[in-house]
Amino acid sequence: MKEIALIIHEDVTLSTITGAMDMLIHTNALFQQLYKQQPFKIVLAREKSSDDALPIPASLAKHSTIDELSRPDLIIVPAFYGDRDAMLEKHAETIAWISRMYQDGAEVASLCSGIYFLAEAGLLSGKSCTAHWHDKDDIVQRYPDVNFLSDMVITDQDGIYTSGGAFSSLNLVLYLIDKFCGREVGIWASKMFSLDIDRIRQSHFAVFKGQRQHKDDEIQKAQTYIEQNHHLQINIDEIAEHANMSKRNFIRRFKKATHNTPFEYLQRVKIEAAKKALETGAQNINLLMYDAGYNDVKTFREVFKKITGLTPQDYRRKYNREVPVLN
Repeated sequence: MKEIALIIHEDVTLSTITGAMDMLIHTNALFQQLYKQQPFKIVLAREKSSDDALPIPASLAKHSTIDELSRPDLIIVPAFYGDRDAMLEKHAETIAWISRMYQDGAEVASLCSGIYFLAEAGLLSGKSCTAHWHDKDDIVQRYPDVNFLSDMVITDQDGIYTSGGAFSSLNLVLYLIDKFCGREVGIWASKMFSLDIDRIRQSHFAVFKGQRQHKDDEIQKAQTYIEQNHHLQINIDEIAEHANMSKRNFIRRFKKATHNTPFEYLQRVKIEAAKKALETGAQNINLLMYDAGYNDVKTFREVFKKITGLTPQDYRRKYNREVPVLN
């Protein structure tokens, strides 16, 4: 039996806790029905005894404070609401506790923005991780030594698990059930909770808004120029000239500021324009391709799939805004 501690505090995003608990409780119930030992001892670990406890019966989950726990087998760190800086300062003691528990041998899993607690604890240095695609720029800026994989739904490295954004965090819980209880139980849980058991990417959910969390005014101007002219056949030399820089210096400063090369940024802006056209029902891929600034179908399809994980046709089928008719 694995002791799994789910961190509870007043700023927690409840859906990440309740969703994980529901899956773990139902998995325990399955084993109970089969007259087998339940695989999980679920602990709701509050930061302070004065914190409000979730109304979960003691028969389903133990209630405790983090100081009362010796060392869980797995700590699940949920997502949270609020300003990142304020929350990291407010929950510094919990972050330090997570670090100590990991050093003592506990495994740690983060759900969505819970990754900030792990990164702040120093657990992700040199490791691969993921979270909500929206947090990529901020996380990369705060923790430049982490390998942030924004297109991944799950990472698993050295006893540290991280999950993608929002409800895709449930895919990590499914992965853990599959890992700890075996494939047969994993398939059962996949069907029980209507989750794809081998879903690994979240790139098609991402909305590219441009990496502008920097203070390089010249690069900001270059970004605006790219966004306004992406449909034209502009090249890096032209953009560098517009920014009044040598090409070499421009590429260096652009990558430092945005964490993308100018070419990568241009490609992402083009593909974001194509995505929006597909979402509104654009039917002619060739016309859409030209409007996005491409003149070669093969290249357009390859770049589109590399960035989104889907072909243009598959993306249109998934996100076309036409209202479905139910018979």
